[in-house]
Order: sequence, then C-alpha cells, then structure tokens
Amino acid sequence: MSMSRRVLARGLLGGLALVAGLSLVPMRAQAQFRVEISGVGATQIPVAIGRFREEARAPQPLSAIVKADLERSGLFKSLDASAAALDEASRPALSDWKSKGADALLAGSVTQLADGRFDVRYQVWDVLKGQSLGGMSLVVPAGDLRQSAHRIADDIYQKLTGDRGVFATRISYVSKVGSRHTLLVADADGEGAQAALASPQPIISPAWAPDGRQLAYVSFEGGKAVVVVQDVFSGKRRVVAGFKGTNSAPAWSPDGRQIAVTLSRDGGSQLYVIGADGEGLRRLTQSYSIDTEAAWSPDGNTVYFVSDRGGAPQIYRVPAAGGSVERVTYSGSYNVSPAISPDGKWMAYIGMADGGYRVHLMDLSTRSVKVITDTRDDESPSFAPNSKQIIYATRAQGRDVLMTTTLDGRIKARLATPQADVREPVWGPFLAPLRR
Repeated sequence: MSMSRRVLARGLLGGLALVAGLSLVPMRAQAQFRVEISGVGATQIPVAIGRFREEARAPQPLSAIVKADLERSGLFKSLDASAAALDEASRPALSDWKSKGADALLAGSVTQLADGRFDVRYQVWDVLKGQSLGGMSLVVPAGDLRQSAHRIADDIYQKLTGDRGVFATRISYVSKVGSRHTLLVADADGEGAQAALASPQPIISPAWAPDGRQLAYVSFEGGKAVVVVQDVFSGKRRVVAGFKGTNSAPAWSPDGRQIAVTLSRDGGSQLYVIGADGEGLRRLTQSYSIDTEAAWSPDGNTVYFVSDRGGAPQIYRVPAAGGSVERVTYSGSYNVSPAISPDGKWMAYIGMADGGYRVHLMDLSTRSVKVITDTRDDESPSFAPNSKQIIYATRAQGRDVLMTTTLDGRIKARLATPQADVREPVWGPFLAPLRR
C-alpha cells in the first residue's frame, strides 16, 4: 500500500462533524470486548486466585477481572482457589498452596455498605517465602468496582514483578458501525467503553495528553482540517491548529506543553511544533517531501517522524529544538507509524515483511529489529505506559480489530467487538495511584 493510503489517510485526510460539548457517554453492548488470549510466555508466575467473599452480590466479578488482567500480561498463570473459601482475614496454610504449585495467593471480600458503596478488601501472600505481601481496603461506588479490580491487579503485578502495572490505565480508539464513527475511551482491557465524540465522518489520529484528561485529534469541522484538543470528561474543546491547508497528526510532548503537528500551510506537508494553547508555532522540518506522524522521545529532546524524502516512507528523527535530520530505519522499503516506549528503549513501527504490514520492534540502543506479529495488515502501534506491551490495530476475519502483544510477541490478546470495526488505538498514561 502506498504512503498516501496508509500514512496520509490517517494523518492528513478524513472528516469529522463534531458534536459540541459532548462529554463521555457510556456505550452499550456494542463496545464490550471479548478478550481472546493466545500464546505462552517463557516464564509465568502461578497465582492462586479465589472468588472474593460476597462477590456474587456485587455487580462486577472482581476476581475474574483480576485473573484476566494478570493472564493478559503474559507473566502470570492462574490457579483456582475458590474452593478454599478464603478472604483477606484468612490464615491460609501456605505450604499446602506451595504443594499445589502456587507461588502467590490472592483472597479478598466485597461488602455493600449502607450508603450503597462497596468496601473491597484483599490480601496477597508470597507462598514461596511463606509471608503476607500486604493488601488494601477500598471504598468505592458501584461504578468504580471494575476500576478497583484493575488497580488490585496493578498492585499484585508490582508486588510480584517489581514493575508498575497498567491494568487501571485507559485506551482510546475509533470505532465504526455503519456510517457512524465514534471516538471511545475504555479500560485497558477494552471494557467500560465510553464515547467522547460521535460523527458521521471519519475521526483521525487520536493522541493522549500526558495528563490523561485530554485527547487531541483531527477535525474537519466547518469543512477545514484542524487539530482539536478535547477534555474527555467535560467535553470542552479548543482548536490548537487551524491554519490554511491541512492540520493533522498531533503528538503531545512529554511535558504536555507542546504538540507536534503536520501542516501544509507553506505548501508541502511538514512538521511544526505549537504550544498546547495554540500559540508559538515554529517549523521543525524543511524538505520538499511529506514529513508526518511525529512521535516524541520520552525526554522531549527528539522527535521521530515518517518521511518519503529518500523515495519511500522511512522513519527519521530530528532534535526537538531543530537541527539535522537522521534516518533511523534501513531494513525494508516501507516503514511508518513510529511509537517510542516510555522508557526510551524501544521503537515500535509498521513495516512491510513477507508481503504484509506488521508490527516491528527496534532496540534503539543497538538498532536491531524484530517482527513481533504474524498478521498482515497491522496499524497504529502504541506502548503501554510501563513499556511492557503494545496495542495495535489489525484485520482478522474480514474486520478491523484491536490486539495487544508482549514485546517478545509471545502473548497476544484480541479485543474484538462483533458489531464494530475498531482502529487507531492509543494507550493512555498512568493514572494516579490508589490511596492506601
């Protein structure tokens, strides 16, 4: 596929009829995902998980959500501990669980309070060391129970791996049902989707702000391509790039103060940087080619981008302050859609391999590259905020779907909606930690 179809269709073309002041609206069954996990990790921690006491009376299956989160990461396998009828106050015989093959044990309870809220408590035990790893008590409204389960999974993930979990983070993506396009915000597992924007025309290039409250995207409001920033909670929005020509492909700087955009205001499509308030525009690249799809390094010093200045789409980088451009990708004749991991170690991108468009992963220190997907029409890779997983769009069984993969490509999870094509996923930043 040509650069104009795969890059410019997302970054420079499209349309959007914006609904003014539209805030998050819960979606019905069409936005509920079915998670299908495939592959086996090289090393998995066996965790025994039991149903929380009184869980059947709660509107969300907390233990099942925690189990699915941990398994989807590829680092855990679960053992059923429900028959033991444990809760956070139990004193389990950890030696028995060790003989059953468990390295860790989770138990808890959920109790509805008089005011309608739920008291969620849990405890985690290190079976191998024979000691408690602690737990947490949360009091939340019914609508926050699913998020509580994700945060419990995050806490377990961190206790057992030392890395921060991403289950309580959010993703954004675009769905299409018939002629209706919707910009959605959902939990990292795809559940709990809410509409931030609806349009009879395509919605293009969503990008999370570092604060996790704002999304930038491309709008053709009034028949002109502009870059809009919208608060996903209040629906308040503002135009940050509405110059002559096309305004497209927004990418937030790590500090949230600037946005890199592709503009054609001076003729060709080139990279510019503008303040998040729409002020202080400056040009970043100078070429007669198409420069687009900017991605910032986590230190804010470098901007990666796609250009056909060498005759075919390849990935380049330039100092964020301006300067000489350096080519980054050399293997293959087609490489687009760069995404830089939050830890700065990796670059994911879409490259042609074996006649298909697949997710590639480059070690930025060595420039070594490996293909980590086996599908043939992948798009839009985006890293989890802990740099351990990638979400991307692809096609399966004639439909656009979302997938996540571990960086080694071993564990993949398909997030599929039966009534919608979904694409352009972007993984949001970490949320505030739980109060203990």
